[in-house]
Amino acid sequence: MKPNIEAFFDPATWTLSYVICDEAGGSCAIIDPVLDYDPKSGRIYMASADRIIAFISEKRLKTEWILETHAHADHLTSADYLKKKLGGKTAIGKEIPAVQETFKKIFNLGSDFTPDGDHFDHLFADGETFGIGKLTATAILTPGHTPADLSYQIDDAIFVGDTLFMPDLGTARADFPGGDARRLFGSIRRLLAYPAETRLFICHDYASIGRPIRWETTVAEQRAHNIHVHDGIDEDQYVAMRQARDATLDMPNLLLPSVQVNVRAGQMPPPEDNGISYLKIPLNVI
Repeated sequence: MKPNIEAFFDPATWTLSYVICDEAGGSCAIIDPVLDYDPKSGRIYMASADRIIAFISEKRLKTEWILETHAHADHLTSADYLKKKLGGKTAIGKEIPAVQETFKKIFNLGSDFTPDGDHFDHLFADGETFGIGKLTATAILTPGHTPADLSYQIDDAIFVGDTLFMPDLGTARADFPGGDARRLFGSIRRLLAYPAETRLFICHDYASIGRPIRWETTVAEQRAHNIHVHDGIDEDQYVAMRQARDATLDMPNLLLPSVQVNVRAGQMPPPEDNGISYLKIPLNVI
């Protein structure tokens, strides 16, 4: 059964979120939802999440899953807010404790934060299958951008997170803590071994390159035209390119606030004795 797919674009972070359902009035999953955050004021807003809620309500869908492809560094997740409003289980890859451990040290999160993945309702193993109503989905481990990246296959569609971009933008960076360009190359080649007609849905696209926003491509298009990893590019060539390019890139604007929330499945840090939650900014660390 082919999934019905609705994309939601957030221009502030260039992020694509998705609602995947089996049929009107049926069941759905949400992938990579955005929580709006103003870094100037430290305020959070729910406009992006509420758009998803309105769509799910209009289609009379039951939310079964709120899925993360990884702990994002460029936007905050609204997974916890959506879970409270819609129900469903939050999930991410089973390697997330390694990411949590890394950022626990960077942010000195203390004994109240245990890096065991229990902030999420479920941790997917590579190749694990699960249902979304009448749909069957499979988790595909695709590390490299982070150690815990997952892609989700549903029939002929794969949601690849940040692993691949549209062909004219190439591939994800691999210089975040725990990132690895060689692992990323292997993950990409694993995705590109699927049938040529397989549809790939990406997590970010950028209007700055002078064309309309796109979010759907195919294995065939990526193998023929991806500027970083088309057929003919070998692992050593890719790693050399990726490392040289990553050395020129700025850190994402929302890296520091994002990961503190995203490793907690969208929950805010525990309030302090004045009832206020705080995000930390480590100096001279990243």
